[in-house]
Amino acid sequence: MCFSIDSPDSLENIPEKWTPEVKHFCQNVPIILVGNKKDLRNDEATKNELKRMKMEPVKPDEGKAMADKIGALAYLECSAKTKEGVREVFEFATRAALQTRKKKRRCDLL
Repeated sequence: MCFSIDSPDSLENIPEKWTPEVKHFCQNVPIILVGNKKDLRNDEATKNELKRMKMEPVKPDEGKAMADKIGALAYLECSAKTKEGVREVFEFATRAALQTRKKKRRCDLL
């Protein structure tokens, strides 16, 4: 599941809107919480825009706390613009999917 670091409201939608939907339609699928647009956390225009609404960009510890709250395997951040963290997100997601798949293939003979 993803949210935008420059949109605190998108993080607030994770536990009430997206988590139940994902857990209902994608049972037993590992969840990774990803903060997108990491580059905007320190962008002055973004910070000023959010400040006018009495908000600020989502902090890493807020993302981690949300990941813990929803039972996600991990909290990662990335920026498509700078490419920072993008590879790590895909690598982690791939490893998580493969590990889940291996567990499902287990066969017990009686």
